[in-house]
Amino acid sequence: MTIEDFNYDLDESLIAQKPLEKRDTSRLMVLDRKSGEIEHKHFPNILDYLEKGDTLVLNDTKVLPARLIGEKEETKAVIEVLLLHNIIGDKWECLVKPARRIKVGTTVSFGDGKLKAKCLEEKEEGIRIFEFLYEGIFLEILEDLGTMPLPPYIHEKLKDQSRYQTVYAKEVGSAAAPTAGLHFTKELLQKVQDKGINIAYITLHVGLGTFRPVSVSKIEDHKMHSEYYHMSKEVANLLNNTKKQHKKIIAVGTTSTRTLETIMAKYNEFRECSGNTDIFIYPPYEFKAIDALITNFHLPKSTLLMLVSAFSSREIILNAYNEAVKNKYRFFSFGDAMLIK
Repeated sequence: MTIEDFNYDLDESLIAQKPLEKRDTSRLMVLDRKSGEIEHKHFPNILDYLEKGDTLVLNDTKVLPARLIGEKEETKAVIEVLLLHNIIGDKWECLVKPARRIKVGTTVSFGDGKLKAKCLEEKEEGIRIFEFLYEGIFLEILEDLGTMPLPPYIHEKLKDQSRYQTVYAKEVGSAAAPTAGLHFTKELLQKVQDKGINIAYITLHVGLGTFRPVSVSKIEDHKMHSEYYHMSKEVANLLNNTKKQHKKIIAVGTTSTRTLETIMAKYNEFRECSGNTDIFIYPPYEFKAIDALITNFHLPKSTLLMLVSAFSSREIILNAYNEAVKNKYRFFSFGDAMLIK
């Protein structure tokens, strides 16, 4: 298949530039992945599709205020640095703009020298390895100097930084939010539990893949960047039990999906484990872990659109997207949601 097989027309006015005032007031398209039948609902209606004994799986990663604007010490040129991945200690893999200005040995200064980054290694695609130099606590300095790394299609400034964070975000380490989870409120999660539905938390730190478009024409040639994941023993036992009882596992977001499918493909069951995954899911992938998926509407030609197409079919998904465009659904990170069942 080619990248053009996953293209669709989208009016820019449908790209949500800011979150709704209340998280769970977004719309919800419910899609039957076999028949293609579509229902138009609102997000709290998600409860109607979950049954006692089912397990809802959420990614509890927390987004770093990972976007830093600084200046090159020698020339005072403005440099943008996006923290992607902590290698060890104060060494980080970062995406840099303009990367051509940053060579090994270059130092970038932020906040009048409160934080400095020295380039240790040059990599491809604008990536550099930096060692950060500072006094105090790194995360506190980042909170002070950094901003949320919003996707490039969002042009409005985010007034409340917490709105690009799920209400259950806990494990610090992402360069982007797992946006399907942004629709949940604490009250809605309580209603989920009150109905006898299990909630399981796993971690996948979202990395560079989120910011990288597919640049090859044949999708099989695309290489995903590696991202760290973790599953606890308690969650593994709960998920195995859900399967044994023939109840549904509902993944919230493509990040949860990729984690669950990675673990199931590796062990043929859920296990306590940590590691890195570069799993790339596209048709005709055979899903082993999940039974339903809550997700947002994804960019044309993106790996995420390929993943949801694999869970249903390309034709059914593209038809649903065309319906969403006709019905003026809000698209992408701050947009509306879809339940694929």
